[in-house]
Amino acid sequence: MNVVHVLGTGTIGEPLIAMLARNRDAFGIDEVTFHKRTPVAEEKGKLDALVRAGARLATDADRWAEFHALGHAPQLEAQEALERAAVVVDCTPAGLENKRRWYEKAAGPRGFLAQGSEHGFGKPYARGVNDRALVPGEDRFLHVVSCNTHNIAALVRAIATDADGRHHLRDGRFVCMRRANDVSQDEEFVAAPTIGKHDDGRFGTHHARDAHGLFSTLGLDLPLWSSVVKMPTQYMHTLWFSLTLDGPVTLDEVKGRLRRNPYVALTRKRSANRVFSFGRDHGLYGRILSQTVVPVDSLAVRGDREVVGACFTPQDGNSLLSSVAATLWLIDPETYERRVAALDPFLFSEV
Repeated sequence: MNVVHVLGTGTIGEPLIAMLARNRDAFGIDEVTFHKRTPVAEEKGKLDALVRAGARLATDADRWAEFHALGHAPQLEAQEALERAAVVVDCTPAGLENKRRWYEKAAGPRGFLAQGSEHGFGKPYARGVNDRALVPGEDRFLHVVSCNTHNIAALVRAIATDADGRHHLRDGRFVCMRRANDVSQDEEFVAAPTIGKHDDGRFGTHHARDAHGLFSTLGLDLPLWSSVVKMPTQYMHTLWFSLTLDGPVTLDEVKGRLRRNPYVALTRKRSANRVFSFGRDHGLYGRILSQTVVPVDSLAVRGDREVVGACFTPQDGNSLLSSVAATLWLIDPETYERRVAALDPFLFSEV
């Protein structure tokens, strides 16, 4: 059976479980299970909704009584759910620890995914950027990179890389203006713009480092640098970028390259709240699944080789798309392209 097991019901885990469960037939998935360790009264509605969507709840044996006391009915014990899964998707902050403790010893699953900050978990992956770097039978552990890393990679892929993989980037710089927290979160909001550290001597912050690692799976060594500032907003991350190419380019050529990339959405909107609102009204569970949303009016060519502009990171939609694609690839590398195409309606060319 093609069983997908998801650990965690947070910002990524909750919508991912629902997406997988409600699209089982299109994705070729027989069953979706999810693990929740701690029963929380205020999250009862969330778990009930996931079960109604068709997912099965798993928890640790010593927590069954607590879940039953809240009105839940767990169907699987945690270890049982892990061993019977074809693919395990870890959406917790403990992916690396869980790999060492459980996944490397688990015989049942074909593969494992981790999210975002779990650098070193496995081969980095972003849908539409390095699919051809995945090796069937070899890549059992995959790391879906962060949403801002997706954005950086999509811009470089669309503007500075040819279809055959040759790149023309001489310098890539990015300022990641991060939202303070997700709309589902109350913690870690900031009262004013807060500057982040450059803690990597070569790349600045982990965003450029992770994008470099993504392209390195294709044999590319790209000159990338990122800075970060956290902003007092919950809407969307915003990126400013500068890409210097090895040859002249016109603004019309840049726009054409972006339009031809199916993972890039263009927009005439220049405010995060209007783009966010579009996703709420027309996206999948409120998410735009495109890798980046680029306001056309922000684009410029400085001199004849430096492309500058700004763009929005579609919440965590791009990471969710990659998580689904990687899951389906681990299930069957030969058919995943056809099955993940069920999400194409939420890849927008225009926002």
